[in-house]
Parts: sequence; structure tokens; C-alpha cells
Amino acid sequence: MNPRAKKLNHCFDALPLDEQKTLLQFAEFLYQRCGIDEKPLTEPQLEDAAANETVVTAIKRLSRSYPMLDKSKVLHEASGLMSQHLLQGRKASEVIVELEQLFADHYQKLMETR
Repeated sequence: MNPRAKKLNHCFDALPLDEQKTLLQFAEFLYQRCGIDEKPLTEPQLEDAAANETVVTAIKRLSRSYPMLDKSKVLHEASGLMSQHLLQGRKASEVIVELEQLFADHYQKLMETR
């Protein structure tokens, strides 16, 4: 998270609930006023895993399958799973199952926020 977002979160968390609601309304107002277009939320285009798929190719496949996700958030968590595979010797098949769930969970969270 960048320093400005951290500061905003800190301020938001310190405010009473009514003030948090006001800040959120103001942020939504600014967002709409700027005319930022959100990408339409599409269904994931899931690809089948290749035989003997590696963790790296699974991440690439899942990134293509979920183009609507913020890759910086997902890949941060995915890198931890990849490290478990490379450095701790976890089986690729186990890590790939968790990666698939990770991407699906991020997609579900995105669906809930829109």
C-alpha cells in the first residue's frame, strides 16, 4: 500500500463511525465527479491447466483468466505461495490449487464491492 493510502486508512480508522460515513460519501462524490470509468466486470475466462503445469505458468494462466483483478494485490499473495514452493519444497500441485482459490477469492471480493 502506498504512503498516501496508508495515511488515508489511518485517518479513516481513527474517525467515529458517522464521520467515516461522511468521508466515504465525499470520496465517492469525488470519484464520480472525476468521471473515472471502471472496467466492466466480466466473468473470468478460465483456462484448463496444462499437464505438469508449473507454478509460474499457473500464475500466468490465472492472470489471463482474471484480467479484471488488480494484479498488484493478487500477485503479492501469489508470490508468497510461489516462495513456499521454491524455498520450502511444497508440491507444485498443492500450490496451484491454492493459487486457483486465491484468484477466485479476489474475484469474489471484487464482485461483492461492485
